Amino acid sequence: MLVGLISDTHGLMRPEALAALKGVDLILHAGDVGRAAVLDALRANAPVHAVRGNVDAPDGPLRAAIDLHLEGVRVHLSLGHELGSPTPSALAARYDADVIIYGHTHRPLVTQVGPALVVNPGAAGPARFNLKPSIGLLMLPAREVRIVVL
Repeated sequence: MLVGLISDTHGLMRPEALAALKGVDLILHAGDVGRAAVLDALRANAPVHAVRGNVDAPDGPLRAAIDLHLEGVRVHLSLGHELGSPTPSALAARYDADVIIYGHTHRPLVTQVGPALVVNPGAAGPARFNLKPSIGLLMLPAREVRIVVL
């Protein structure tokens, strides 16, 4: 199963991000969606699970976190801001999952913390902090990740 990972779109759906996610089986959006139109555009590629971020309405339709079982792999999805400044070790200590996907920092990261693979696909929205927009591709059940710079 090929899972597209995206975060921090902040209301901007880049055509390059949609192209990079073409052919995935599922898309996970790790928060700071910004506008419903972003999720609509992503759904044109594949089914989407998305969580709320600090720029999304707290009383809106998105949940703060989602836990999934995909191909026998336990996946946790949240923005990470619930921990303040999220770090891989803090996320791994808080969530019991095989793969932890988060956003918020806008910095792509793939690291192993004990048994957990911790992934931040970076930010796909407006460029900030001198970082290039990016998304991630996660292959399950192998737990292989590739970051794609847009």
